[in-house]
Amino acid sequence: MSKAFTKESEAAEDLEDADEAMPIPEGSKNYMTPHGWRRMRDELSHLVKVERPEVTGIVSWAASNGDRSENGDYQYGKKRLREIDRRIRYLTKRLENAEVVDPATREESDQVFFAATVLYANAAGEETTVRIVGLDETDLGQGYVSWISPVARALIKARDGDTVTLATPGGREVLDILEVRYEEIPMAPFTPPANGWAPNAK
Repeated sequence: MSKAFTKESEAAEDLEDADEAMPIPEGSKNYMTPHGWRRMRDELSHLVKVERPEVTGIVSWAASNGDRSENGDYQYGKKRLREIDRRIRYLTKRLENAEVVDPATREESDQVFFAATVLYANAAGEETTVRIVGLDETDLGQGYVSWISPVARALIKARDGDTVTLATPGGREVLDILEVRYEEIPMAPFTPPANGWAPNAK
């Protein structure tokens, strides 16, 4: 592989890193809940202290087995190392810019801000509960929406009892805010993947 191609690949990866960090609005902090921050920190620690050293060891072992161009373990290991390093850079930047907001210690308020849990109803009377969380904490199945999502933007700064308008692909939707509260937002801790990679794994 030529050095020029290698440099182009590395440049492309750097651009991917930049793209991953782009969603945070310019000039804004990376707001996170305590559980979300802890989960990202634990993932970073696992990558740096466990997974990267393991894969580095496998790559070194594979490199000692001869022709690297025909060595699947070596090629896959190098690819996995690039993925790990890209994720480490991403997590590091996210954590460096993090502003942790704990809703459990926030003074009670009926106004919607980051980390609020909001119960609202649409025009049909259907009720929905959302929790406004960080960009890396979004889980629509749990009702966790990022603070820059359309629904969060519609809700933020409104108060209990207010009516807000949400722009959707199907048109405008009117939402009645029924309750605003601040409480701990639980999230599952980081769990290392169970199916790690090993040489000649099938």
